[in-house]
Amino acid sequence: MEENLLMQGERMDEIGFGNLKLIQKPEEFCYGVDAVILADFASKAVQRNGSRYKRAMDLGTGTGIIPLILSHKTLLEEIYAVEVQPDSFNRACRNIQLNKLQGRISIINEDVSKIEVNLSDLEGSFDLVTANPPYMIGGAGLINENKAKRIARHETTADLAAFIRASAVLLREKGELFMVHRPSRLVDICEACRKYKIEPKELRFVSPNKNAKPNILLIHCVKSGGPELKMLDPLYVYEDNGNSYTDELMKIYER
Repeated sequence: MEENLLMQGERMDEIGFGNLKLIQKPEEFCYGVDAVILADFASKAVQRNGSRYKRAMDLGTGTGIIPLILSHKTLLEEIYAVEVQPDSFNRACRNIQLNKLQGRISIINEDVSKIEVNLSDLEGSFDLVTANPPYMIGGAGLINENKAKRIARHETTADLAAFIRASAVLLREKGELFMVHRPSRLVDICEACRKYKIEPKELRFVSPNKNAKPNILLIHCVKSGGPELKMLDPLYVYEDNGNSYTDELMKIYER
């Protein structure tokens, strides 16, 4: 029974995307629009490149939402994911079981900052990496007393550079990194990408609506890629009334 997979404080949500279901614990962390638009951003590259893309890795996967959406939107044969928090790792494993995707998705309990040492056997073996790192610099802003939320939102274990360094280790030559982050960290992102020889190629800003400044960015990078950055059209989450998703968001959510 599906209910047997639930633990105290958890809920099971039907999230669409081919009738996918997701176990979440609201008092710790629930996925947001950033994870959905990142998965869609990456899936379009897989669709463009067809059979050349077989293997993907998601860094900081939480409950496994991005691998789940990728499994629906793409024909990727193998999707790996890394999560440092034991409870979130356990939840992600149960989500894979819940959706009967054990044959395609594998979850690893590991710190992103230790991938180079502890997962050296995976070096250079991925066509694509997705990353949704903690947005806040360690110690910056209001620190949440809830440990799970603090680790998910603040750089308490692996920082931004560690996510990019891990991506460089995991990707094959010309493999692609897709990341979601905050516009305020754009310089840090580009600096770290150049340091680890992952070249930014496409940038898309995301705003709550057409009248608001961007509060999210999507960036696409290529390992050992040539220097040229393309600005994509902005993405707007809500219509001007602020109550309904734009047509593009509805299409991304497949509604």
